[in-house]
Amino acid sequence: MMNQKIQIDGQLRFLLNPINNSRLIRQSSSLSFKSIVFPPNLIHKQFNLTCSSATLTSNNISVDVDRVSSCSEEVRNSTLICAPLMGETVDEMLSLMNKAKTSGADVVEIRLDYINNFDPYRDLEVLINMCPLPTLFTYRPKWEGGQYEGDENTRLHALQLAMELGADYIDVELQVAHEFISSICEKKPEKFKVIVSSHNYNNTPSIEDLGILVAKIEATGADIVKIATTALDISDVARMFQIMTHSQVPIIGLVMTEKGLMSRILCAKFGGYLTFGTIEAGKVSAPGQPTVDDLLNLYNFRQIGRDTKILGLIGNPVSHSKAAFMFNKAFKKVGFNGVYLPLLVDNVEKFLKAYAFTPDFAGCSCTIPHKEEALRLCDEVDPVAKSIGAVNTIIPSDGKLTGYNTDYAGAISAIEIGLGGAQNTSNGTGSPLAGKLFVVVGAGGAGKALAYGAKIKGARVVIANRTYSRAKELADMVGGDAISLAELDMYHPEDGMILANTTSMGMQPKINETPIAKNALKGYALVFDAVYTPKMTRLLLDAEEAGCTVVTGLDMFILQAYEQYERFTGLPGKTITTIFFTRSIEFLFRCFYFVCYCLIAAPKELLWEIMSGY
Repeated sequence: MMNQKIQIDGQLRFLLNPINNSRLIRQSSSLSFKSIVFPPNLIHKQFNLTCSSATLTSNNISVDVDRVSSCSEEVRNSTLICAPLMGETVDEMLSLMNKAKTSGADVVEIRLDYINNFDPYRDLEVLINMCPLPTLFTYRPKWEGGQYEGDENTRLHALQLAMELGADYIDVELQVAHEFISSICEKKPEKFKVIVSSHNYNNTPSIEDLGILVAKIEATGADIVKIATTALDISDVARMFQIMTHSQVPIIGLVMTEKGLMSRILCAKFGGYLTFGTIEAGKVSAPGQPTVDDLLNLYNFRQIGRDTKILGLIGNPVSHSKAAFMFNKAFKKVGFNGVYLPLLVDNVEKFLKAYAFTPDFAGCSCTIPHKEEALRLCDEVDPVAKSIGAVNTIIPSDGKLTGYNTDYAGAISAIEIGLGGAQNTSNGTGSPLAGKLFVVVGAGGAGKALAYGAKIKGARVVIANRTYSRAKELADMVGGDAISLAELDMYHPEDGMILANTTSMGMQPKINETPIAKNALKGYALVFDAVYTPKMTRLLLDAEEAGCTVVTGLDMFILQAYEQYERFTGLPGKTITTIFFTRSIEFLFRCFYFVCYCLIAAPKELLWEIMSGY
């Protein structure tokens, strides 16, 4: 069909987060301009777009935008954020309440079992009347994981008194709920709600057992069902999501420990009544609680909904990673309705079986120690990843998993930038790496990526690894040489070498570890470390003192994440515009030189800019 030029008068309203006052292009099979509906993964804000013209083809609708103006606030979900308060005095509780309000919490949980010398007749009225937020009172006994060890009647009477004095919620344990709710039914205020809770600190039961538990809690007359279990494996969380999805009553479904973190964030997607977020990191009332600040500003919790896509980093460890910060900020900037999570995974196969083929799973990054195992589990593997023998990106499509490797391009590009130039060719001609002696420390997934990348750029590759046999296997694969890690300090065949550490040595918390002695670095022109927490590792600090050019893992991380971003979102790089400037002027200058040379400036800029705070 030939292109048609259509004149548009007045304002058109779309649900879209605009990229800029520029051409917006979305795929559509509709030729009716008024019936254009943007897909859920691009809905975040409502905007007025004043348009002068539109071009329709058989595949695209292109709109020339004259002006974009916001006409409503961001859509937010109904899931509440509750901040648990564990002050030891009433005054401390009052102080924490104000901090909770400032942090952005919707409700505070006042843990009465933490207050020293608590007197319900003296303290409850003060706590309720002085609180700037709705109140949830919990008086948790020792037998349910709390601090209270006194008389049961005294404990339950305090909760009833809280109700009578104006509390919004109380939490009562399943074991005593039926009798307690029966005793208050005639006194219960209309808007007051009873949460009946069950805590399992050992495991997460089967779907059948969880369903029975929900039914038991409902039978007590609970207004809200609360179930908290323990994740022994991240796949356990999938069972909680199923229970929440099919619940006919308001439900709080949370899975404790770091492996259960996703339950505390994605509860908004699956209809959870509330989640818990702490005011300060580490001061938790249950294992695995994120902070209110992280919920709001790292994971964009308010915008998570039924159609939100799920992405994340699978590995062990993952808590150090900055990937969630970068991707979630990028998603928000371009209006992509997705959330990226750190996913602590022990068993990749179990994780993929539980989540990879669910409707809203959009893909994952893959890090230590799963890159090689992940390749084995993919149905299809990109030729580059197959040559490397490891994947760091998995994308589901049409019932299949496809694996990619963006590590090699990110790392090699960062190193070439460090050396002062690059050439985007397959045989390495013109690359500053051509002819260099390139020593790779480590023979795992990242080591394979660096070795492969160095080889295609024309470098002479040497692999150093604790286990010599693994070093030899990788060296043979790329036509290089192998040494044991113990030999690295004495290895100095020539000056001007390049060293690339791909192991986890030097990563937080073991920041004093390094694969090579400082005095052995004098033979190297450039030292690269794939570790980026901390940004300047012990290895890089030593290398800087030895006069070497250093390239950080953060440089690689940003460059490799660009391709992942495109694969995750389906958004072309040209739609991304400059928003921030990196604080690292030196790296920005090198990147500018490099991207101009390679004609790929626009897509990578957003990722560099977003990481400007690190």
